[in-house]
Amino acid sequence: MTETLTIRPEHGGSAGRKPTPMERCLRIQLAVAARSLSLGGHDDFNQGQVSARIPGAPVFTIKAALQGFDECTPEDVVTASVDPDAQVDPLAPPELPLHQAIYAARPDVNAIVHSHAPHTLIFGAGNLPLRPISHDGAFFAGRVGLFTMTSNTILDIDVAKQVAAALGSHPAVLLRNHGGVVVGKSIRHATVYAHLLERACELQLLAERALSEYHSSSLSDVEGKRDFIYSDLSVRSYWDYCQRRVRRTWPDAAAW
Repeated sequence: MTETLTIRPEHGGSAGRKPTPMERCLRIQLAVAARSLSLGGHDDFNQGQVSARIPGAPVFTIKAALQGFDECTPEDVVTASVDPDAQVDPLAPPELPLHQAIYAARPDVNAIVHSHAPHTLIFGAGNLPLRPISHDGAFFAGRVGLFTMTSNTILDIDVAKQVAAALGSHPAVLLRNHGGVVVGKSIRHATVYAHLLERACELQLLAERALSEYHSSSLSDVEGKRDFIYSDLSVRSYWDYCQRRVRRTWPDAAAW
């Protein structure tokens, strides 16, 4: 794809120009992702963000600051530059630097979810390694970073770069006492992975509370699960399910 998004000074589009079909598609996917995250327990008033970009683009789309995941529509999306010195849309979320730093550090990443999902947040408050006790845990075992520099909102690009460093090449990083950040090569990957991380944390916390000892999947099983259960084809089917569930819950979303 050679087409790129254009920085727009106004929320939802510039005066006199409608979004291109590619831009509109990305906005719809982002709104569906936000609603899906709500269904997965990621709501925290209007906090948390989901963003996405066309591969290779120097700009990205992101949920506006005032909307929660559960109420986001394609019109509740703003465009931002990966460049932290570029002009910022007044409706962009304050944690924009978090997304800018990760996109700059990870050319392979085309979507980011940051939320305060409760089990992910609690898991990040401790020092437990995420174990492959479930399919979800198998995906993340040995592949989750931990950021401990601060538990505050990430407002500064230099702090955001430290988050990106803690993320490294992983699909996720836990922010101590703050939540989690999940990335993917597409909006469907990042959304599905965010659901997986919350479930993996929840199941392990349940195991820690209920069992004095529990088992984990073998290394060969972990590799097999990643290759089959979380192949690109499987992730696409999970994303399709997420879309159907959103449209069952909010029928108006079918008209987007």
